[in-house]
Amino acid sequence: MHLLTVVLAIAIILASMYFLFSSPALKRNGKPLRRSLDRLPFVGNGLVFLQPREKLFAWFVRCERHFGLETFQISVPTLPPGVVINDPKNLEYVLKNEGIFSKGNFFTSRAWDLFGKHWHGIINADGELWKVQRRAGIHFLSNANLKVLTEHALPEYLRETVALLRTEASTDLSAIFDELTTQLFGRMAYNMEMHHLDPFAVAFDYASGITGERFQNPLWKITEKFTGGPFRKSVSKVKAFGSEIVAKAVSVRKSKGSVSKADLKSESAETFEGISGTLINSLLDTISDHQIVANAALNFLTADPYRADLSLGRDTTAQALTWLFYLLMKNPNVAETIRAEVDNVTETGSSAEGSSPRADFDTALFQPISLPYTMACFYEALRLYPVIPFELRQCVKASTLPDGTFLPKDTVLVWCTWAMNRSKNTWGNDADEFRPDRWIEDQTLITKTAFEFPVFNGGPRICLGKKMAESVAVQVIATLISHFDFEPLDDKERVSKNSLTLPMEGGLPANVKSRLL
Repeated sequence: MHLLTVVLAIAIILASMYFLFSSPALKRNGKPLRRSLDRLPFVGNGLVFLQPREKLFAWFVRCERHFGLETFQISVPTLPPGVVINDPKNLEYVLKNEGIFSKGNFFTSRAWDLFGKHWHGIINADGELWKVQRRAGIHFLSNANLKVLTEHALPEYLRETVALLRTEASTDLSAIFDELTTQLFGRMAYNMEMHHLDPFAVAFDYASGITGERFQNPLWKITEKFTGGPFRKSVSKVKAFGSEIVAKAVSVRKSKGSVSKADLKSESAETFEGISGTLINSLLDTISDHQIVANAALNFLTADPYRADLSLGRDTTAQALTWLFYLLMKNPNVAETIRAEVDNVTETGSSAEGSSPRADFDTALFQPISLPYTMACFYEALRLYPVIPFELRQCVKASTLPDGTFLPKDTVLVWCTWAMNRSKNTWGNDADEFRPDRWIEDQTLITKTAFEFPVFNGGPRICLGKKMAESVAVQVIATLISHFDFEPLDDKERVSKNSLTLPMEGGLPANVKSRLL
């Protein structure tokens, strides 16, 4: 332990000296950018980034309130020069110019243990491998398949969830949502029985947490030499599961003979069985290297921010639902408004069928277009608790942002979605409040651009799973709010745990009371 302390001390001293003499002054219109808050001599913002997540989020919010839309400089020893952007116009420029801004070595060197070195390079706008995967995602997320999801697959799993909750006096809602989305997406995408407490899922959650910490710890390469054993074991389990997905799909294909794209398209438009495994089969149809297919399968499943444009959102959809129900339990009047909207839809649907409302109403009635207030609540939860709270890019070549900020090659750009979504410039003086009505105008759902509300990415890589996530969320919210009353087991303020996304620390324990329908 003493040796580790000495090694870290020497590394910090060397890094500080390097930082002191090499940190450049970035400029806007020829004038140096203002430096971030709480910058210290020698270490810059290094200590800020070592803080617990909630404190780091709060720091970004303070900076946004201080600098507004102004781009400012951050600096951390051993890292390239960096800036924080808050202006939606700057973000639009970044997301629309992939040839200039990529994830870069800063990101890939920290994430490729978990997501595979094969991703290095496909971040280029003309990367053929990225195009192949995106085509597979588009095929899987077709309107026909989405119809099967909302009318057959999801209602089936929701019936099981409702039946389970009727037997529970209390439960962890985060576990309920994790299980629902894991089963649903595992079956649809890979035709595999999957559960949120499977060794793969547990290993991924742990590895994701450690990977997330790498972005806060500039000395992670040193510290993991002493503490990285459990991380490496978890990564091995994740990789093994990716190979298992591919091996099972290949075995099924061999036993059934060649599955043509035409057959897949015909089947997926008709039945839940037809849609099962569509994604993995689409990947195998177009990629010969099974290791790349395994990496692709994991990226689709786990909603890695690096591949957010190709994500199904298994974990992020569950996390968004968890944070929303946390807010609904704190704001029961909002839950009542959702319930009234749902009751109106079910009564209208039952009247159209010539029958009275039933306790086993058709959950397929619950769609974003028919439940605008419910959808507004989902958006508002995503605003306050964005499931990908940080994003970054790195300059492939020198460029200038719309506000005049000049960025040398290799500059790191950071935007904190958590802070942008609390900007009073964009959302008004009540930006910190949970107010779904901000999304409703003349009883119609309003939207923000992907650059004002960047929770689904934007530009060419806007998330393919956005429509699916919205459809799943609305059905889950409407169904559970109709059938149950939920109350928190305690008054504890919930925070997120370390991850690449936003899982809730300690879950969401709640009392469950069935409602008479």
